[in-house]
Amino acid sequence: MTKKTRDLRRQLRKAVMDHISDSFLETNVPLLVLIEAAKSGNEKEVKEYAQVFREHANKLVEVANLACSISNNEEGVKLVRMAATQIDSLCPQVINAALTLAARPQSKVAQDNMDVFKDQWEKQVRVLTEAVDDITSVDDFLSVSENHILEDVNKCVIALQEGDVDTLDRTAGAIRGRAARVIHIINAEMENYEAGVYTEKVLEATKLLSETVMPRFAEQVEVAIEALSANVPQPFEENEFIDASRLVYDGVRDIRKAVLMIRTPEELEDDSDFEQEDYDVRSRTSVQTEDDQLIAGQSARAIMAQLPQEEKAKIAEQVEIFHQEKSKLDAEVAKWDDSGNDIIVLAKQMCMIMMEMTDFTRGKGPLKNTSDVINAAKKIAEAGSRMDKLARAVADQCPDSACKQDLLAYLQRIALYCHQLNICSKVKAEVQNLGGELIVSGVYSQDSSIRLGEQRGSEEETGYHIFAAELDTIYLKMESVVKISKLLVILPSGSTQFSQDLLSENHLIMQ
Repeated sequence: MTKKTRDLRRQLRKAVMDHISDSFLETNVPLLVLIEAAKSGNEKEVKEYAQVFREHANKLVEVANLACSISNNEEGVKLVRMAATQIDSLCPQVINAALTLAARPQSKVAQDNMDVFKDQWEKQVRVLTEAVDDITSVDDFLSVSENHILEDVNKCVIALQEGDVDTLDRTAGAIRGRAARVIHIINAEMENYEAGVYTEKVLEATKLLSETVMPRFAEQVEVAIEALSANVPQPFEENEFIDASRLVYDGVRDIRKAVLMIRTPEELEDDSDFEQEDYDVRSRTSVQTEDDQLIAGQSARAIMAQLPQEEKAKIAEQVEIFHQEKSKLDAEVAKWDDSGNDIIVLAKQMCMIMMEMTDFTRGKGPLKNTSDVINAAKKIAEAGSRMDKLARAVADQCPDSACKQDLLAYLQRIALYCHQLNICSKVKAEVQNLGGELIVSGVYSQDSSIRLGEQRGSEEETGYHIFAAELDTIYLKMESVVKISKLLVILPSGSTQFSQDLLSENHLIMQ
């Protein structure tokens, strides 16, 4: 019962923080729209926007009271309720000032009166925002903000691909607003700590987001909107936009990781979502991120660390072979410009994911638990399938039959390794280690539970066998990627220019 109560409290906190994150985003927009309508002298529009403004004010007050209901900070709650009361009483005065200005748009007195109430409203909203921030958890705020930014990034990419300029502009604005809120709140939070390594790490992450990542994102949004808004659609680098969007999400995630550095295991556990065995009964609206699984991740890494020395040596041997193949791949892809070249981009992406998987065996890198390893293997398989499609298009038009046959032979191996990775991922996803038993959670999960000791000998050996299978497949796949890269480089005279032209336009092939 205690555990269920704690889980419920945690979900309530995140639900309230979800409302706060949305309601306190771009708080001045309804006011600015109302003032613009008043300045134009359109009383009908002013009345319509006044209703929107009133609903916005009511939402701020409602969400502020919700935040008070889950906070134990008595002094902070008093300040929030006082600020909310001020907002509630100021709202009709702002509307009256707008109506007065709409009736007399040329009146200097009416304009000055509107400016006074505008400044007063913005000041009170800032007070309310800061008061709400003081009584809410920074960890919850970062978790919710990270999830929202990921959703918005996906919306941006979809809008870009569909040519929806309005949605792209609006969603990009929301991303900028959320990122600005994260930066402001974390900078304010760090003022509560003494300067040291911890604050330096956090502030470094916020500085990177504000000074490098966000300007690049804003630039790419502007370029995309200009290209899509032109009478004749202009070409632009879609991959550049996607990379800039991904960096925003990565930046917020890195800030959250930096903030969580000093948290105790108990605090991390309290901040995590439901335990894995309760996943099926969890609310389908809840979102679980990789940092919510830190405790599970530590257990998975501990299992790898506790492997017998003999098995560790076998993994180390495979990793060393992998590093050798990686060096060969780096040398090959360095011969090509990766801008607009999807094959080279895919090769680099797969290499990075493979590095993350090998880092996992040493307790390092971004992969926290076995679920992350499973997803990484799936990503490699997906990228391999895309590479297979692109390279086959090259092979179909290759004028040299010998090179064509060699390339097709290696592509068959790529397809095989993708299939093997998918199988390994599926097997591992359907097998959970629970106590001393293997619990099969796939189609036969209702009646397929057998003791680990009777099947594999030990929990560590099971993890080793599956991971070793993945590592072997990855090594072989890396070797094939290297050979494919070599083939693309050494196409004979007469086909070299063809390959360069085709590779530079391979994004058309994907369509």
